[in-house]
Amino acid sequence: MQRYLALSRTHSYSLLFALPLLVLYELGAASMEVGPDPAVRNGADVLLRMMLAAGGLHGTAVFTSVLLVGSLVLIILERRRRPVPLRLGVLFGMLLESSVYALLFGLVISTATYWVLNPPLPLLLIAPALGVREQVVLSLGAGIYEELVFRVLLAGGLFVVLRAAGASRRLAGISAALISAVIFSAFHYIGVYGDPWALESFTFRFLAGLAFSALFLLRGFGVAAWTHALYDVFLTLAQAA
Repeated sequence: MQRYLALSRTHSYSLLFALPLLVLYELGAASMEVGPDPAVRNGADVLLRMMLAAGGLHGTAVFTSVLLVGSLVLIILERRRRPVPLRLGVLFGMLLESSVYALLFGLVISTATYWVLNPPLPLLLIAPALGVREQVVLSLGAGIYEELVFRVLLAGGLFVVLRAAGASRRLAGISAALISAVIFSAFHYIGVYGDPWALESFTFRFLAGLAFSALFLLRGFGVAAWTHALYDVFLTLAQAA
């Protein structure tokens, strides 16, 4: 078990594990393109595309290539430092682990939200504005891109900045997690498909952001991304049933 936990947190396994999620999302988004109309995409995906476009990088092929090249560089650098044996069983274990976390996630965070706010009614977070197919595709995008933006780039970047400013590791970590969780929650109320504001759902997503940050730090990007995606998919399918 210790060997599995160590291997599954490496860049090699985390990024390889996240790759199918990226492929499935991009294929799903491409299939939703109708004529000249662009595909409906996850908000974090759109945000990253805008940032790269500002630097002169446009188009899905270029955008995906940047992600893949960056991932490949991280894997090569890691494997130069130490050997990381690739075992299919570890990837299957990560999928099982993510599935269990996804099934437990809603219950745990809903309970925590109830303790914080004591809401009088059951928590219903999503009133889908799109069909089930579109919601599933966006759920896959949420896993890969929201974890990349809010956990890897935002929380990780804040941690580095705070440490450089002289904060202790503990203070920098807690502050980065809290700030990124607030921004992550607020992000869901922006745009055409954003949810209507509600304190209950904002609190739920804030606590979810903290939980995903903890999962990212403890289990790595791959497990966090798949847990996020599978939770959203399970919730979409449950609501459609």
